[in-house]
Amino acid sequence: MLFLVQNGFRVVAHDRRGHVRSSQPSSRNGMDGYADDLAAVIEALDLNDATLVGHSTGGGEVARYIGRHGTKRVAKAVLIAAVPPIMVKSDTNPEGLPIEVFDDMRSSLIKDRSQFYKDLAMAFYGANREGAKVSQGTLDQFWLWSMQAGLKNAYESIKAFSETDFTEDLKKFDVPTLVMHGEDDQIVPVKDAAKKSARLIEGAKEIYYPGAPHGLTATLQDQVNADLLSFLKS
Repeated sequence: MLFLVQNGFRVVAHDRRGHVRSSQPSSRNGMDGYADDLAAVIEALDLNDATLVGHSTGGGEVARYIGRHGTKRVAKAVLIAAVPPIMVKSDTNPEGLPIEVFDDMRSSLIKDRSQFYKDLAMAFYGANREGAKVSQGTLDQFWLWSMQAGLKNAYESIKAFSETDFTEDLKKFDVPTLVMHGEDDQIVPVKDAAKKSARLIEGAKEIYYPGAPHGLTATLQDQVNADLLSFLKS
């Protein structure tokens, strides 16, 4: 956000319901609720010609927003290490991750959420790879932000990001779209996410980063920023 402001853009972000500085409502902790919250922010601020940039679950929010609310206020879209089109394995998505992966996340979250987030941070930023250079500060920041999320909200978000099917949402994209993804993403595998999404979005531009993890906006900050700025100016 700072980088884009320094390059002349207005930047607006929100904390997802149940996360960090937002309230922790008991209901609507799913993609429809997330997308409608985004719509409320956009409409309250009367934003037009906006570029929607979503990372991970945020990419799902962008997709569902366009699916539910269209692109009348949207000029471009960017999906970074995003969860669409669908993560969980099924008969129609045999390359997906088994439901047991997400069940294990839920049980670990309930058992010891603090340790769960510490462990998740390692894979999130690829710190568990040989030769990785991820600062302790980055890992601590991930843990701090995660611990500010409501437990019920975080628990229900696992179902939201893993089981929501965004296929029809992606087909409604009618604005220039950039898909960015790390090729060593251990959280959202690139072959079952970005590469499938790009095929569903007409004219999508794709950028893949060899060896990059899910948290590439931190580990490859300068490169991701430069590619994002180039797309915004194109």
